[in-house]
Amino acid sequence: MNTIIRKSVLGIAGLAFAGGVFAGPIAAHADARPVEGKPVTAVAVQADKPGVDKAKLIPHGVQGAQSRIDLNNEQVANAKAIIAATKKAGLPERAAVISIATSLQESKLENLGHLGDRNDHDSLGLFQQRPSSGWGTPEQITDPEYATLAFEKGLKQVDGWQDMPLTEAAQTVQVSAYPDAYAQWEQQAADIVAQHWNS
Repeated sequence: MNTIIRKSVLGIAGLAFAGGVFAGPIAAHADARPVEGKPVTAVAVQADKPGVDKAKLIPHGVQGAQSRIDLNNEQVANAKAIIAATKKAGLPERAAVISIATSLQESKLENLGHLGDRNDHDSLGLFQQRPSSGWGTPEQITDPEYATLAFEKGLKQVDGWQDMPLTEAAQTVQVSAYPDAYAQWEQQAADIVAQHWNS
């Protein structure tokens, strides 16, 4: 087979395989089904609130095609809970962007309980964290504040996370089988943080 065609087929197969998976604290691994969103063209961060520096939200620019989903009231409340927990942890807006993008990939910002046969092992909550991997009890993992603080505790253990591209920082904590999948949510996560950080 022609090398160019073979590389193209493999590249397309790799893209088709992309999706969201996460694991426990930095060393564990799990399998999950991809979370799908609608591809969108990147738009400027809506940093219309005072005190939100868009350069801090997306310091490297977005990587690759971006996805976006419409959020219901529950998803917005979960995003606000992630922002509140980030502030409680004393972390900057960038940590909230990484956290929300990760949750968009893992659960579409839905606080998921056990999904039966569709469940990825014992994955739960906004970040699809696993009790068996040391993230906490099912009750803790499905508490948005606890789950966010647990994710951000892992993030703080990553040397230089502030200067990494989003997908690299998220992947280092989540240890996903689909490490590049987080990048597609960076623009929407930044828009959410810009809208709600000071509200």
